[in-house]
Amino acid sequence: MRGATAEADEWTDDAPVSRHGGGRAGAWFAALLLAGVSTVVGCRIADTDGVTPVPQLLAFLPWLLAPTAVALLFAAFTRWRLGLVWSLAVLAALAWYIEPYGKTSQPKGAPVAELRVLTSNVEFGQATDELIDAIRDQRPDLVFVQECEYGCEEKLEQAFGKGNSKGDKGSYPYRQAVEGAGSDGSVILSRHPLKPAAGIPATMGMPGATADMNGHEIRLQLAHPMPPLPTELSTWREELSDLRDYAATNRTRPTLLAGDFNASQDHAAFRRILDAGFADAARLTGDARTPSWPARTAPPLGAQIDHVLVSRDFAANRARFLDLGNTDHRTLVVDLTLFKSP
Repeated sequence: MRGATAEADEWTDDAPVSRHGGGRAGAWFAALLLAGVSTVVGCRIADTDGVTPVPQLLAFLPWLLAPTAVALLFAAFTRWRLGLVWSLAVLAALAWYIEPYGKTSQPKGAPVAELRVLTSNVEFGQATDELIDAIRDQRPDLVFVQECEYGCEEKLEQAFGKGNSKGDKGSYPYRQAVEGAGSDGSVILSRHPLKPAAGIPATMGMPGATADMNGHEIRLQLAHPMPPLPTELSTWREELSDLRDYAATNRTRPTLLAGDFNASQDHAAFRRILDAGFADAARLTGDARTPSWPARTAPPLGAQIDHVLVSRDFAANRARFLDLGNTDHRTLVVDLTLFKSP
């Protein structure tokens, strides 16, 4: 009886303690893991992005299953009953929020146009040559390029602009750009006529345009807000909020927002863009959790921060992520159908 009582005492609902030093250390390690993960999950539940390091960790929310599972094992090994319950609760919350966000629905009316959209962050222009090859291979109707500095824009003009010498004359004769060095430049290329439209003022270029797609106007907005760096969180929130305002203003007409959002579906600031009346094309095709960044570890490990968001006038038929090389982002290509409301 004495031995059984001693063994039972090792299972405790109190703070992680144990008769053995190793067990005590293991329980405290589990508690620290659970405290960290619970902070991130708590912010997700509260629909807030919190403060550093929460916004950075939210991008990798599904991967928090790993430290939670480790905490569960340590709680079991150290016979910490509260830790077991805590671990299971966190695992359940993570499983709930890993589900793709946003509703899906089929547009009403008749299909009037098919189009292919490509978005690519070429990392300071380093992947421009690879992007040119991808454009020639995929032949998208619209191309959104982020971090397209002066050299990148010049190469795209030579490859696809009017009067080029490589046999692609007139392929993408229409463009709208914000010129800049490094990560500041961005450009929209189109096979179809473009009219200038006010873009969104931001730290990095976010041009806008209106495309004439076989007589149907589509608003275009390139997205490239600041990343959630510890010193730039307020700018990141403000620029995502500006994208949300743009979405709310244009949700009643055919509109595309595409680019490197520096945010995933687990960020509250990004979900507010979706809640303004837009859908993530990758979500519509069943690819909501396919990582696009960082390219070196994707697809096994990463986050989807590159998106094509569509108004309710569109259906998404196919999405695929391309590995270009020389960039830390994967390129996203989606096939869309535009519907005309009855």
